[in-house]
Amino acid sequence: MAETSLAHTIGPAVLLMGAAVVAVPIFRRLGLGSVLGYFTAGVLMGPSLLRLFTDAQSILHFSELGVVMFLFIIGLELRPQKLWAMRGQIFGLGLVQVFAATTALAGAAMLAFGLSGPVAFIAGAGFVLSSTAVIMSVLQDRGEISSPEGQKSVSILLFEDLMIVPLLAIVAFMSPLADGQGGLMEVLLAVGALALLLAVSKWGLNPFFSLLAKTRTREVGTAGALLVVLGAALLMDAAGLSMAMGAFLAGVMLSSSSYRHQIESDIEPFRGLLMGLFFLAVGMSLDLSVVAAEWRLLLALLAAFTLAKGVVVYGVARLFRADNHQALHRTSMFLQGGEFAFVLYSAAASGGVIDARENALFSTVIILSMAMTPLLMIAADRLLRTGPSMEGVDEARDLRGRVLLIGFGRFGQIASQTLLARGVSLSVIDSNPDRIRDAGRYGFKVFFGDGTRLDVLRHSGAEQADVVMVCIDDPKAALQIVEQVRHGFAQAKVLVRAYDRGHAVDLIRAGVDYQIRETVESAYLMGAEGLRALGHAEVDVEEASVDIRRRDEERLGEQVLGDDMSGLDRLHFEPVPEPLTRPAKPG
Repeated sequence: MAETSLAHTIGPAVLLMGAAVVAVPIFRRLGLGSVLGYFTAGVLMGPSLLRLFTDAQSILHFSELGVVMFLFIIGLELRPQKLWAMRGQIFGLGLVQVFAATTALAGAAMLAFGLSGPVAFIAGAGFVLSSTAVIMSVLQDRGEISSPEGQKSVSILLFEDLMIVPLLAIVAFMSPLADGQGGLMEVLLAVGALALLLAVSKWGLNPFFSLLAKTRTREVGTAGALLVVLGAALLMDAAGLSMAMGAFLAGVMLSSSSYRHQIESDIEPFRGLLMGLFFLAVGMSLDLSVVAAEWRLLLALLAAFTLAKGVVVYGVARLFRADNHQALHRTSMFLQGGEFAFVLYSAAASGGVIDARENALFSTVIILSMAMTPLLMIAADRLLRTGPSMEGVDEARDLRGRVLLIGFGRFGQIASQTLLARGVSLSVIDSNPDRIRDAGRYGFKVFFGDGTRLDVLRHSGAEQADVVMVCIDDPKAALQIVEQVRHGFAQAKVLVRAYDRGHAVDLIRAGVDYQIRETVESAYLMGAEGLRALGHAEVDVEEASVDIRRRDEERLGEQVLGDDMSGLDRLHFEPVPEPLTRPAKPG
């Protein structure tokens, strides 16, 4: 019996993980993102199709902990001073967007669909509360959370999380079942819970983690971190607030703690798993029977709400001085409703403000909008994609330098200094307009040109150059340039920056006159300084450096004639298979 019970517990977990492992890589490979992969897998396994899971709501409630932990980790990155500095964006940008969007969506619902005032307000307010899970996942995937635009998006999401409390209070006042006192009590309870959370976070968490650290037991530290996150979330939930906001505030209060990095590493694995489970559960919650029966109305609601919210988000972004590209990018992210809409609609249905059919319709619109967001963002990115600005950039034409230097990044900049110190005439080209403009600010004249093209090399003076120096960090492009120069401009010596050892071997085989691995000299010097730091005599340091250089050159020569494993005997310590330590006794 125990084994059967265990199998019933493990079986669903295996199905969920299997679906994620299959769907997410496929969708990422197609460029559609992991979120849509989770949604699709959830729809397939849910009660509407394969019926592998029938209680999607229970999974959804549990997996909301992933959003909670995500916001806790975001909070760890924001010190209280930084959050305070964002107050203008939170209560300025966030407030204007939420109130304007709620008005627009409620108006659209009344005018276009004939909904009553209270029902239209609930429907619109729920769609205004954007999905923290979807937007934060997208920002993290793109590395934009800490960018100025990313911080504005975080500010709006924080204000939307705060709005769930007054919205629930408004639902209580609207409810024909309410006694008129519930709304005020809920607000007072929420304020008290916030004060308690901030007090415990400020004065209690550091001593708590200090006590746990003294046990020197990793699993106790992990349990302590989970206790803080889940405790903060539970307190906020009991007060009618967003669990995610409670975890976020706890994270902010711990952001200055010396235990911050350890806590983050303890929480991260749980966060990733539960976030994926959340998106799976949202997909499972999509009731395809409602879609089939009401598809015309659902599409009309989705289109109207998306259009109305999009116009408001774009307008507010421009009002707060975002340029057209930034405003459209933000609009594409905020076009969906979010997970807190489910809470609002459930409370409204329980209070008799909306009926069961309206609850199902509005919830389905939210799910469809969440699934649609990754596709809208991909479309927006492609529409907004523009070529680099060529303002202030001159193309390579009729250059005559004795040396043609291709690539003016950190490597090329240093390499050019020795030549310039002796007055050598130098022609420099680069394919990055921003880098060319930056070089111009410091007095360097760099021309725009793609060194892999034969015509560009001619315009850059490769026919007259005595030396061509290839200083780019793209191994494939470097080899293309070498091939072009060797065949078209044989008079020039070719000196190339090698990306790594394998690239150096390819360059030697291609016939370059000189190559140098981009990190080899700094590594030699670091090793020599290590010997000096240990007190070795200078003569010993010099002898060791000469020996290592000789061995490396000999090994490189053998690899050119052989393969990657050639010349292993030149290493002081040959690579050995695991285990790296000798067994204590024979097996």
